[in-house]
Amino acid sequence: MTIKVFGHKSPDTDSTGSPIIWAWYLNEVKGLNAEAVLLGEPNTEAAFLLEKWDLPKPAIIDDVAEGDDCIVVDTNNVAELPASINDANVMEVIDHHLLQGGLATKSPINITIRPVACTATIMHDLMGDDAAQMPDWVKGTMLSCILSDTLEFRSPTTTDVDRNLAEDLASDLGLSIPDYAAEMFAAKSDVSAFSDAELIRMDSKAYEVDGTKFRVSVLETTSPATVLDRKDALVAAMPGVASEDEVDQVLLFIVDILNEEATLLVPNDLVKGVAEKSFDASVDGDTVVLPGVVSRKKQIIPNLKV
Repeated sequence: MTIKVFGHKSPDTDSTGSPIIWAWYLNEVKGLNAEAVLLGEPNTEAAFLLEKWDLPKPAIIDDVAEGDDCIVVDTNNVAELPASINDANVMEVIDHHLLQGGLATKSPINITIRPVACTATIMHDLMGDDAAQMPDWVKGTMLSCILSDTLEFRSPTTTDVDRNLAEDLASDLGLSIPDYAAEMFAAKSDVSAFSDAELIRMDSKAYEVDGTKFRVSVLETTSPATVLDRKDALVAAMPGVASEDEVDQVLLFIVDILNEEATLLVPNDLVKGVAEKSFDASVDGDTVVLPGVVSRKKQIIPNLKV
């Protein structure tokens, strides 16, 4: 049986690249039969990754079947996984997010969750000496994942392990990190082809705070004005997205990569209260700028209060 390797829904660069990396490792080094798959369309930066390294887009699946062999990467949250995940045979979890609970397995498995910025960083360590076998396209994929998740080392989630590995990979590939990251971020910033609802869901996670369910959406961009020009339409789309996704409210943070700050859209008093209680912000109007806030994992979700 083929082992399906996948990350979370609304796949970003790490959730697109890390399944590809680990499927390569299982197939070429461990001699197993594995396939990287996605739980949705990759975002624009992840699509750039595929094109840059001449990789076919993995198949997109809606669900898994009972007994399917699966490896879950870049998440352990059942809300971000296929509906039938607990009917499948989850064989391994590799992640760098907080432990959520709710994932059931058929037998004891290997679970690796480490406090680094990127799943691909963990994978490199798990490979050990076998990492020397990585072809350039795997190195390029790994580098892309790290630069994306660390925002080119701007994110507070960045560790020395992430940075040192990225620098080694870039050196091996003869790439300039600033130049390559600029290409990636330019691709991420081009959201013109997406509807407002697609933009809200593009990089988002469901999260509950004291009984209030949120879809916490983050748009990382080098051109925040391009997104803010669509502010009214995005706010108008939020109730529909919330209703369809069975949450109470969308929180949309537009992260300015270069200036290292986030702008939160404030459509109502609930979000105003969240901004004031969570980030000690003073809200006057339908947006609020949050200086220094760039990481959903480390700065946004842990601080959310209602």
